[in-house]
Amino acid sequence: MINFNIRGENIEVTPAIREYVENKIEKIERYFSEGVDANANVNLKVYNGKQTKVEVTIPLKNITLRAEERHDDMYAAIDLIVDKLERQIRKHKTKVNRKFREGTGIYFAQEAFNTTAATTTEDEEFTVVRTKQFDLKPMDQEEAILQMNLLGHDFFVYTDSESDATNIVYKRRDGKYGLIETN
Repeated sequence: MINFNIRGENIEVTPAIREYVENKIEKIERYFSEGVDANANVNLKVYNGKQTKVEVTIPLKNITLRAEERHDDMYAAIDLIVDKLERQIRKHKTKVNRKFREGTGIYFAQEAFNTTAATTTEDEEFTVVRTKQFDLKPMDQEEAILQMNLLGHDFFVYTDSESDATNIVYKRRDGKYGLIETN
């Protein structure tokens, strides 16, 4: 059973919206052989009364499903979110099955997924096409953002000069910056 935590920013979560979200997202339960016990965190946002953004995060035992969609129609965005979540489940199941067939291990989620409902034709490989090595220079986050912008990248990995931890700054879709700190 999926428990829902639905929040709205600049929008009231009406019973109709709540019911639509729950009915759509509950469809992914068919991909699990046993009843899944999960919490779905759903954020609905409206920008300037026009465009909506829907975010769904479902942390499970062996995988975290997360999808985000922007659309002028919130209901269409919810439909697209469900498609993305289903695609993630199928991709994960395909990866698990391939590793199990090859005998390289990872049986951890095999019993969690219903094999009849999650069949897929997607056989996407995760191939590394380029490898880079570099020394991480100690700096503060402002200098890291400056370096990222000078390079024209969307993210930058650096060593924080105060904590000596490896951190990542990144450019968000809204043009602002984010920081990922490691322990």
